[in-house]
Amino acid sequence: MKYFSLFLLCPLLVFSQTTRNDTTYRQRYRPQFHFSPKKNWTNDPNGLVYFAGEYHLFYQYNPFGDRWGHMTWGHAVSKDLVKWTELPPAIAEENGVMIFSGCVVIDSLNSSGFGKNAMVAIYTGHEEGKRQTQHLAYSTDRGRTWTKYAQNPILNYTPEQRDFRDPNVIWYAPLQVWLMTVVLPNEQKALFYHSKNLTNWTQAGEFQMKNTALGIWECPALIDFDTPEGKKWLLLISVGKGAVAGGSGMQYFVGDFDGKNFIPQDTQTRWVDYGKDFYAAIPFNNSSQKIILGWMNNWQYANNIPTSPFRGQMTLPREISLVKKEGKFSLKQQPLKNHYEGALPTFFGNAKTLNNSFKSTKSTDNFGLNIKAEARDFLVKLKATDKSYTLVGYNAAQKELYIDRTQSGLTGFSKDFPARTTAPLLPDANGLIHLRILVDRCSIEVFGNDGEATMTNLIFPLDNSGGIRFEGDGLKEVQWYKPQNAW
Repeated sequence: MKYFSLFLLCPLLVFSQTTRNDTTYRQRYRPQFHFSPKKNWTNDPNGLVYFAGEYHLFYQYNPFGDRWGHMTWGHAVSKDLVKWTELPPAIAEENGVMIFSGCVVIDSLNSSGFGKNAMVAIYTGHEEGKRQTQHLAYSTDRGRTWTKYAQNPILNYTPEQRDFRDPNVIWYAPLQVWLMTVVLPNEQKALFYHSKNLTNWTQAGEFQMKNTALGIWECPALIDFDTPEGKKWLLLISVGKGAVAGGSGMQYFVGDFDGKNFIPQDTQTRWVDYGKDFYAAIPFNNSSQKIILGWMNNWQYANNIPTSPFRGQMTLPREISLVKKEGKFSLKQQPLKNHYEGALPTFFGNAKTLNNSFKSTKSTDNFGLNIKAEARDFLVKLKATDKSYTLVGYNAAQKELYIDRTQSGLTGFSKDFPARTTAPLLPDANGLIHLRILVDRCSIEVFGNDGEATMTNLIFPLDNSGGIRFEGDGLKEVQWYKPQNAW
């Protein structure tokens, strides 16, 4: 994903020399259980793939600074999607060609000729002032070193067009071909290509759903699901502006796909996440689970969030599924259970009782809460001090989940940052609301009713160790836990 012209005032913050040089994960707003690079800028996750016991996270990375530029693929690996090891950058900007977003596949049949089980990266090559084209690189040592294909680019768009990017490739078994989904951003159009060898591509079809209220399309991904009604396909699309919470965000379509044509079940706009800070999520290839990972930021203010010496982080990995309600399939998302271990302390009672119980609970700067409540008005104040707090709650009359970060701490670096974001959420069959809330040093991810609605927002509290306070009717029980660190 690519650069948006952001000429915003820098946040009026002064970081000490110690902070700028500190890469030990101790900084005030350093995520503790979300991945972030030790230093410099990051945006979209790229090339997510599982291979030889490792999950690989490649990502848009600037090796030279903490704002967008000089796009290179950063690289990190994990054995469990919890703890990450940052490796040296993988595929570097070279000769004026930046390495934009893309994917990695495992060529188990050596269809490309680069070697059995070669890791093959297909990405957009971007030259300033010139058209974007699709490129290839490969690795035969588990992604530690990469060789750029000598005959790059492997795919141009004809007629010539400047914006043509973000290839996502899967193996499409019914036709025994590699299938690429790539977008024409300004046309809000996805194109489908076939290949037998990953280097020669032929256009097979396209999908377009114009919506003038939304911005450019980016970072597409096609994911198949087995359902009682047969195979269904999920098409993820990121949009540059006009998302449900303002600015950039992600929409999705569910439908049928025959390798050439995608037919959506309807034309309704559905949102992957209702917060302001969820973008560019794609799935892990070559994994037995359906898991996506996104970038936790918004292009309205991404270059100006008050962190140092890094800027940008990833969401938690989410396991996804399709559920059918009222005749339509919709997306369901859940954080992986391996982010927490053991028995979870459980507290019972109304808001007053819970507040008394939490007085004796050790407050930390990162934690998880599982809340069960009747479908009545309630809220929890997080990182609450006399001067700042963030609200997560449920509005029974509107039947909606919300996060209010207008009083969350540092908000003045962008007029678009203070916000109250909402998501529709109906009670379950027993008239209950279930919330899983994951709070890190500078973020909140909320999963409503087992992931029927999700909301992801950055926060920059004045005091990371602020308290937890409950208000309202209907609260029944709360579990508290501490997620495992990512490093």
